[in-house]
Amino acid sequence: MSASTSASDSLTTADDLEAIIERAEAPTRTLGGRAGSLIFVALVLMSLYHLYAVIATIPTHAFRASHLMFTLPLALVLYPAARGRRATVPWYDVILAVLAIAATAYVLVDFDRFVERSVTPSLADVTMGAVLMLLILEATRRTVSPVLTGLVVAFLLYAWLGSILPGAWGHRGYDLERTIGHLYMTLEGIFGVPLDVAATYIILFTIYGSVLEASKAGRFFVELAFAATGRQSAGAGRGAVLASLLLGAVTGSGVATTVTVGTVTWPMLERAGYPRDAAAGILAAGGIGAVISPPVMGAAAFLIAEFVQVSYLKVIRYALIPTFLYYLGIFLMLELDARRFALKPVTSPMPRPLTLLGRYWYHFVSLFLLVGLMVAGLTPMFAATWAVVLACLTSLVRRESALLDRRFGLVFLAVAVVTLTFGSQLGLGSVVGIRSLTAAAVFGLIALSAASLLQSRLAGSSSLNAALATGSRQILAVSVTTAAAGLIIGVVSLTGLGLKFGDLIIGLGVGNRFLTLIMAALSVWTLGLALPITASYIIAAVIVAPALVKLGVPIYAAHMFIFYYAVLSEVSPPVGLSPLAASAITGANFYRAMMAAWRYTLPVFLVPFAFTSGPSGLALLMQGTVSEILVAVVTAAVGLAAVVFGAAGWFRHPIGWTARALFVASGGLLFYAGLTQDIVGIALFVVAVVLALRAPRS
Repeated sequence: MSASTSASDSLTTADDLEAIIERAEAPTRTLGGRAGSLIFVALVLMSLYHLYAVIATIPTHAFRASHLMFTLPLALVLYPAARGRRATVPWYDVILAVLAIAATAYVLVDFDRFVERSVTPSLADVTMGAVLMLLILEATRRTVSPVLTGLVVAFLLYAWLGSILPGAWGHRGYDLERTIGHLYMTLEGIFGVPLDVAATYIILFTIYGSVLEASKAGRFFVELAFAATGRQSAGAGRGAVLASLLLGAVTGSGVATTVTVGTVTWPMLERAGYPRDAAAGILAAGGIGAVISPPVMGAAAFLIAEFVQVSYLKVIRYALIPTFLYYLGIFLMLELDARRFALKPVTSPMPRPLTLLGRYWYHFVSLFLLVGLMVAGLTPMFAATWAVVLACLTSLVRRESALLDRRFGLVFLAVAVVTLTFGSQLGLGSVVGIRSLTAAAVFGLIALSAASLLQSRLAGSSSLNAALATGSRQILAVSVTTAAAGLIIGVVSLTGLGLKFGDLIIGLGVGNRFLTLIMAALSVWTLGLALPITASYIIAAVIVAPALVKLGVPIYAAHMFIFYYAVLSEVSPPVGLSPLAASAITGANFYRAMMAAWRYTLPVFLVPFAFTSGPSGLALLMQGTVSEILVAVVTAAVGLAAVVFGAAGWFRHPIGWTARALFVASGGLLFYAGLTQDIVGIALFVVAVVLALRAPRS
């Protein structure tokens, strides 16, 4: 890679980056010695096990329990009970980890009878279930938030004490045995759909992102973005946002993308003339966009596919136009800022884009394969597995990006050939079947990891194994979150609470769809004040989405609505994790940075209303004819531009409040799909443009 974005332009060391991320997220332990080697090996084995599970036949309940048997003990060991206790693993955390292994392994012992006893659990079942629930609560407190822990406890109390509650909110109440039997021994609670998504889809994509990052793909994406955009007055801002969009395929995390891009691009933003708070807002807005950007979106996107019962490829299709509108709004705001802040072009020392592509083209190969395989009909698990394997192999193209010694390629080929040759004896299907081909790739990768692990003598120096370990480590908090959310979903299904919440939201909206959408948006936003995106989405999916569906919103549109508001809550006042991380990089005031990020993303808060307000708005989710989709995109883009002009108070120069109000009104009407609204909206837009052009320059 070019030296231009290396030491001289980087503000922080790796330790500083970790500290910034941990200001926004829970701190973790970094262990050395034997304990560190043991944890490292466990994380690598966890990644390899989940890759193997793609080709294996494992009962659903057993597989979800085995996933939790990896993640829960590791979370309790790697996330300290208090922020100051990070040097070593205390004895009580070791005991908790052992109990977590016992409580999850118990599910696998005499598995068939365990499942059959769910209605009449034994004393041992109740004991182990209670232990596991308590451990999940503690792990949730450490990895996510005490607020989510308290919320889970409140739902559990509702299940136990429902008989004493008045009116429609009351129910007959469920004792400990019945509750644990439902939450621990069936697929309706801890081991429900959210945990399954973490164990199948999400972990494979975090492994893939870690492999790409370890092969220096992230740095390449940042350099490519600045090489393409860095030679104009708004180039620095465009480069930061475009880099976030490309890097989102690697991280899938708003905070991680914000920090990674910010440490490289902040010096350029500063030289261009951006104030610290505006620069932090740009970094946060670009970073959170990574969560909604196909093809690799945030964890909640995989949950949409399961809740709505559609393919992940269809979720990507739903997200394409809203993602385009999201970045269009940010880029328009950047163009206005170039005038407002009198920015100057920053001469980029990067090579030309075609030069970079000629050198590092192979970083895109696995991304294209990932999408291509899903388009061809393969499941996301198979597609992600092949993307991991190909990213490992293509990293060998250049020495600086190689994840392993090139000689190990022979090991991969040898094991792959043996697997194909004896695939039928191993129960892997015919030699030409996709399952046997994937098995050959997976076993080849396992062989590479084992050889690399032996060579490094468990020191963690292997880039391949370091990437596998990082991929597993990144799933720990998500896995704990989904297990905790499973407890909430289990209580909702046991007590019928979801219908009662739905009726409450509809009642607050007085049965009107638009008012109900506002109530739903406020509900998700409130959840997002204290919970991460994944937890906010899961809880809203069971208590908010049913209300929208009841009022006639298609289920996929309802879930996309709450998904976007769960994501946007991360840049919304008074709490925003991405602005917090960005402000630590630029030195901005946190609240001013958060308000700047909110300003950059504010127009996009209208997009979810556009595709839920009526049948014609569904075209923004690519539902309808080509002409309907084109009309919807054009009117939404014009409406977005109008809101940007009104919110920024700039057109070609500062504009008055009358023009601003007309722009905002025009944008609102153009977002509300319908012929009459479009005609009036365009008319107001024209009037606002005339007023803006005639306004005196200040």
